[in-house]
Amino acid sequence: MIDFRSDTVTRPTPAMLEAMRNAPVGDDVFGEDPSVNKLEALSAQLFGMEAALFCPSGTMTNQIAIKCHTQPGDELICDKLSHIYQYEGGGIAFNSGASVRLVEGNRGRITADQVRESINPDDVHKPVTTLVSLENTANRGGGSCYNFYDIQSIKEACLQNNLSLHLDGARLFNALVAKNETPAQYGEIFDSISVCLSKGLGAPVGSVLIGKKDFIKKARRIRKVFGGGMRQAGFIAAAGIFALEHNIERLAQDHAHAQMIAKVLQEKDFIGTILPVETNIVIFEVKGRYTAPALAAKLKEQGIFVIAISSTQVRVVVHLDISPVQVNQTIEVINGL
Repeated sequence: MIDFRSDTVTRPTPAMLEAMRNAPVGDDVFGEDPSVNKLEALSAQLFGMEAALFCPSGTMTNQIAIKCHTQPGDELICDKLSHIYQYEGGGIAFNSGASVRLVEGNRGRITADQVRESINPDDVHKPVTTLVSLENTANRGGGSCYNFYDIQSIKEACLQNNLSLHLDGARLFNALVAKNETPAQYGEIFDSISVCLSKGLGAPVGSVLIGKKDFIKKARRIRKVFGGGMRQAGFIAAAGIFALEHNIERLAQDHAHAQMIAKVLQEKDFIGTILPVETNIVIFEVKGRYTAPALAAKLKEQGIFVIAISSTQVRVVVHLDISPVQVNQTIEVINGL
């Protein structure tokens, strides 16, 4: 099986498993797990921020951040394709009692002008705008990346209007590699950053939320309320440490593989628009003799798993468990369709 459904399907490498097996552990709710403490310190240091919190998932880190930044009845601004709105089970309303101002961005990316236009006036009839959330890379935008100067402009708009700025950085390291940027640049801009370890970085479980000490102290309490307090979590934290130390630079290979697949797709008469491929995600339109579900089923017959994200679009996600040989096999199958 060649599994392009998501970069969440990766399995720990033998070296990562060895690191997990040898991890020193303790009770993390008591703050006594040395591996978790090391992961949190490493994450904060990478971004030049004060503290970090290890959580089971990126959904939890995002939802904790939103609850930290807002009060019930507040409103946050995000792109209409944002993961926090589309794929987190209505958590913004359920967990935080906040409303959402959706913005029609460009492949999941919004602008400073759109932020300013979306801020509610000081009017008793309107919710209070308190938070802006960005997603980089943008999943439904085909792994699209922000230009950093656009993020700086959004930050300026936030400062001018007393808004917090959160980053859903589930695949942030893909963006950093693609744009030749550094984590520290992002640490200077955002009030909070969520980073997944279980996608392109290859860890089996976990995400980290990064911010100032007081913010993370509040976030730790909310994590407990959400049921996210873990005990001997060092075994999975060790995988996160290994991922941060060994699996960042290799993301460039995934990006190159995605480009190769996109190139062969664009030659097929049943393929329509392909979103620009900037990182490890390829989203393309299917037309003519196939629907998206039919093409996904056809590829599955050949042992290639993809996801039809709509009746007309298919998503392919490249990751560290996809080898160069498998990429070539996939290209051969596509050529044969």
